[in-house]
Amino acid sequence: MLVGPVFQREAVTAPRRPRHFVARTTYVATLWVLVCTAWLVMTGTQEIRNVGDFARFGAMLFPVLAFLQFTIVLFFSALATASAVAHEKDRRTLILLLMTRLTNSELVLGKMFASLLNTLVLLAAAFPLFMLCLLFGGIAPAQVLRVFAVTLMTALAAGSLGSVIALWRDKTFQAVSLTALVIVLWMAAWWVVGAFGNDAWQSWAIVMNPAMAIDAAAQSQVSAAGWTLTDPVNGFLLFSVGAFLALNGLAIWRVRIWNPSRELQPQQRKEDENRARDEIPGSVHDDVTRKSRRMWDNPLLWREICTWAYGRKVLLIRGVYWVLAALSFVAVYSLHSPDAFGRTLAQVEGTLAVAPLFVLSLILVNAQAVTSITSERDAKALDILLVTDLRPTEFIFGKLGGVFYNVKEILLLPMALCVFLWGLGAIGFESLIFLILGLAVMNFFVAMLGLHAGMTYLNSRTAIAVSLGSVFFLAVGVATCLRIMIAFGGSSGSFMVQLIPFSAFMAGGGIALFVAWGYRNPSPAITLASLLCPFATFYAITSYTLKSTMGAFLVVVLTYGFAAVAMLIPALSEFDVAIGKHSTGDD
Repeated sequence: MLVGPVFQREAVTAPRRPRHFVARTTYVATLWVLVCTAWLVMTGTQEIRNVGDFARFGAMLFPVLAFLQFTIVLFFSALATASAVAHEKDRRTLILLLMTRLTNSELVLGKMFASLLNTLVLLAAAFPLFMLCLLFGGIAPAQVLRVFAVTLMTALAAGSLGSVIALWRDKTFQAVSLTALVIVLWMAAWWVVGAFGNDAWQSWAIVMNPAMAIDAAAQSQVSAAGWTLTDPVNGFLLFSVGAFLALNGLAIWRVRIWNPSRELQPQQRKEDENRARDEIPGSVHDDVTRKSRRMWDNPLLWREICTWAYGRKVLLIRGVYWVLAALSFVAVYSLHSPDAFGRTLAQVEGTLAVAPLFVLSLILVNAQAVTSITSERDAKALDILLVTDLRPTEFIFGKLGGVFYNVKEILLLPMALCVFLWGLGAIGFESLIFLILGLAVMNFFVAMLGLHAGMTYLNSRTAIAVSLGSVFFLAVGVATCLRIMIAFGGSSGSFMVQLIPFSAFMAGGGIALFVAWGYRNPSPAITLASLLCPFATFYAITSYTLKSTMGAFLVVVLTYGFAAVAMLIPALSEFDVAIGKHSTGDD
């Protein structure tokens, strides 16, 4: 086979794991719960009288489900392949694969398709549910096929991008962060093109932007002329095929050039030179005459801040994030300046300009935190740290301090954007304080969540998936609830009115968070936090829709602040258990 034995092994061993069946069952069940929730929201706000009301429900439900599935597939396809390849690098097993008789195509394509196997299975499992939505009316079978075609090609293109970046870069944080930044930057740039351009440019934006393509595929039916190349959705399918071939062609060509890393050669050469000088009698070693650097009282914090612990290429991540932040500033300015760029975007929601940057900053902070533990574990450096005289407080706060220092731009630029909004008069001073304090608490929460997952799960891929998946679940859950409320007329209801329709969704989310956060090392505080977070978040959403910003702020700060402390205290007081030294599982 073209994909080789790497994919064959994954295809044979994946069905042996119970979580393979649990994942696809849970995914389809979650989509079905969302269908029931949307129906309860609609029937609770209006009366269903005829077949036309059913068709209108189907027409509004289908885009919500399509965009939710697209977001999940895009996220997990890109980050799953990036983390899988980076995991091989951290464990030094990629070098062993390069020493075998595997061809470049078998190695690259096999690893990529093996990483995408779970995502492709989820798509296949959800297809009958989407076809079932045809019974409501309002959508055509061709729309379902187009949506799944766009989603499938997005998964292949995003997975190829994650694979290429991970094969190119050396550190897990670099691979995961650059993958997320490139995807967001690409979609943001083409969103700007579509928002400011004419009809021709808007068509090109759909061709190049997968988010706009999935929206176009879900909203419009196939024209009477059939599947023509002039259709932007079909243009996106052709573009994604080209991107898939180009990215994998680049990876196949360069995989044995990029790996082993060329950054290791200067270091190895320097060590050989020092060893040679030591063998010469009377030679003076360079380190004798060099002025030594004074180490701090917390050596781990000193290493995280004063050395390139995460590689020098982390500067590239900061540069790309600066570009994204600049685009957000420009978009915010254009929303409140009708003369900017010759047209106004006053009709566009202001959250489209600021929310992606906020969510991306939380994901990057979380990625930095979890990979700061998993990289140490895979490189066998964590075992060395644990046998030193480092105290738990020095380890935890050293890692937290290093995380916040290395992502300082990612922390400060969203807050600067809030100040910019206040300067434009878009928000009041009270809202500015709420936003800054809320961002600070959420950044502390996602950082502590990353450390908690990295210490709890011994398998690095599982730790990264649980950590980033939790942040992604919370962000997507908020967006999905808001979209259902707006689409089905429930945005004007109070918390108690909306509680019953969304109760199953929130209860399932609480159970999922408990399994991810507290099942392996349970504690009453973590259990309470995991069950409380979905309900508190939903209360904050309803408070926000009713213009009660004070209530939303207090609930978010108290809930997620409590969750962060609930993870921090066991990490300090029960360090051996939190780090996984007494765990019997392998993941």
